[in-house]
Amino acid sequence: MPVKNPNKKLNESSGLPKIETLTDPIAIARYGGSKMLIAPPADYDRLMKKIPRGLLTTTDRLRARLAREHGADLTCPLTCGIFVNVAAHASEERNGTDETPWWRTLKKDGELNEKYPGGAANHPSNIL
Repeated sequence: MPVKNPNKKLNESSGLPKIETLTDPIAIARYGGSKMLIAPPADYDRLMKKIPRGLLTTTDRLRARLAREHGADLTCPLTCGIFVNVAAHASEERNGTDETPWWRTLKKDGELNEKYPGGAANHPSNIL
């Protein structure tokens, strides 16, 4: 099966968004609720594009905003990590056209994302 390019992945919704119900009491306690949103990649891209020059955000903030928008308790952390990377690589593939400032979105604890284009070493040069 051929590998899809990042922009194709970004624009696929594959039945998303959807809300899954967590049933494991440990997971519910850990995440603070049972309604977990799985948002499409384009939702992350949309929010990442709104981060103004000079400001930063984290994946946790993106997840919280999407959960609120969709009436969920939380947003899936695994798909978030995958989809912010899809948005970053899709932006790079567009070569400055319809740019997503992916470098303004940090990992949950404010860490640089080594999976972004060019790895963590490229991230500081673009941070603002």
